[in-house]
Amino acid sequence: MKRLIPALTWLPNYERSNFRSDLAAGVTVGAMLVPQAMAYALLAGLPPEVGLYAATIPVLIYAVFGTSRQLAVGPVAIVSLLTATALAPLVEEGTEAYLKAAALLALMVGLIHIVLGIGRLGFLVNFLSHSVLVGFTAAAAIIIGFSQAKHLLGISVPRQEHFYETVLEVGRGLGETNSATLILGLVALVTLYTLKKFLPKVPGALIVVIGSILAVELFDLESKGVKVVGEVPDSLPTLSVPSDGSLIGQLIPIALVITMVGFMESIAVAKVYARRNRYEVIANQELVGLGMANVASGLFGGYPITGGFSRTAVNATAGARTGLASLITAGIVLLSIAFLTPLFSSLPNAALGAIIVIAVIGLVDVKEMRHIAKVKKNDLIGLFVAFFATLILGIELGIAVAVLASMLVVFARMSLPHSAVLGLIEGTTNYRNVQRFPEAVTSEGVRVIRLDAAISFANANHVKRLLLDQAALVTEAPRVLILDAGGINDIDVTGVEMLDAVFEELADQGVELHLSDVKGPVRDVLILSGLWDANANRIHASCHEAVQAINLNEPAPDDKLGRGIDERLAKTGSNTGGAGPADAVDAQLASKS
Repeated sequence: MKRLIPALTWLPNYERSNFRSDLAAGVTVGAMLVPQAMAYALLAGLPPEVGLYAATIPVLIYAVFGTSRQLAVGPVAIVSLLTATALAPLVEEGTEAYLKAAALLALMVGLIHIVLGIGRLGFLVNFLSHSVLVGFTAAAAIIIGFSQAKHLLGISVPRQEHFYETVLEVGRGLGETNSATLILGLVALVTLYTLKKFLPKVPGALIVVIGSILAVELFDLESKGVKVVGEVPDSLPTLSVPSDGSLIGQLIPIALVITMVGFMESIAVAKVYARRNRYEVIANQELVGLGMANVASGLFGGYPITGGFSRTAVNATAGARTGLASLITAGIVLLSIAFLTPLFSSLPNAALGAIIVIAVIGLVDVKEMRHIAKVKKNDLIGLFVAFFATLILGIELGIAVAVLASMLVVFARMSLPHSAVLGLIEGTTNYRNVQRFPEAVTSEGVRVIRLDAAISFANANHVKRLLLDQAALVTEAPRVLILDAGGINDIDVTGVEMLDAVFEELADQGVELHLSDVKGPVRDVLILSGLWDANANRIHASCHEAVQAINLNEPAPDDKLGRGIDERLAKTGSNTGGAGPADAVDAQLASKS
């Protein structure tokens, strides 16, 4: 039961010493979440109360079913933009149908999360690599930030499909900028940035909301063209099942994208704080927890949600120790809906736009880009492909290209695996890459090469060419090429056929191919294919033993079990005439296949 409902691990034995920290964190995040939820709803093309609904019951549900003690779930910028991108072409914004479509999308996202979690399919989200996600997130942040220009300038900009079209529309509307709105927006931006930089524990969004409402009321800014939120219903979220299922087929692709992007953002930040606080986050249970939260959001008039970077950081910094902090946060939002919504009617859109802009600035992670460039420059290819594809093609096509870029990077690495020529470190039995260890000794007549990848259909031709080219460099007797298979974790049928062909082609050229340090999974396949037994006298436990045997003009040892080469008893030593241990192992291997 505790595995299904993680809250049972901390709630029955709750330590009173944690209450003060959880209370402080819950109140702090609640004060931050109220204005953020309203702002992100605006970004999604939804009324502000929908954002508040998405920050109540779903937050309660996650606290019960999630495994992270610090993760702060609710509306986030990227998911809000994805929601707007998906719904805008299908349903007219501002209508009842738009609200129902957003709730339906949340329900679908939740069900996909749950299916993935129960089916233990969380690994599927790994199709989007970290570097590609950094590029996609940065581009999405720029799109989100620029989408708020209309609110900060007080101009009308129709929703556009592509980023460059939005830029052009904003440029055309600059002449209509409302000066009062611009000043209000700039003050809000400067205030938020200053507080975030110098007083990060202060709820800057709440201060800006209160200050901007007072400014609108005191200076009658609404009469000067400053657009405000207007009346916000004070009704609490109620249970309602989205009845119109006609959009399900059209929403499935974006629901999958939101699931992938949302879960990767959530699990990444959850793991960071789990590691810092020395507990474990269970990925598949997190899928279930976020899924239940999204289902609740769909049933209670919200829209898709996930865990957020900034709110989680604030939650952890404020002292969150358990899920009680999230329960308190949800309570704060519910109280705000019940008693404070009349105050929000004078809240200017410019203030909400400023909150969004400051929130997404951190998503353009230049520091992480530099880190990726330092650690693995090749990963920048996927990063920039995702970045420019998202900016040029739009969010939906951008994420599709990002996933494709991730997969192409993987296939490129598989098709061009790393290899190394090895030499002996004198005074040892160790063979090392001669490029990294120039002092390693090599022999003209015996060339040792290591392959650091599984052999499959994706790289079989490349590996064959590599082996033949290396063999051509062996010009002196005894003319032997040794393949150190210590880095080969797997081999498929195409790889076996390629290896068999290489044995034959090199034999025709007068070069012997030997294998060393073959791992169990590869050994199993070679045994079942017959290639192992056909070349048993050329298979060794290590590079050192292989070179020794070749220099002494001796075959590989018959005692392959004793030398750790083959777990089966050597057939030459099994003369029982019946079903012996070797036959039993062969039968076992056959059953595995």
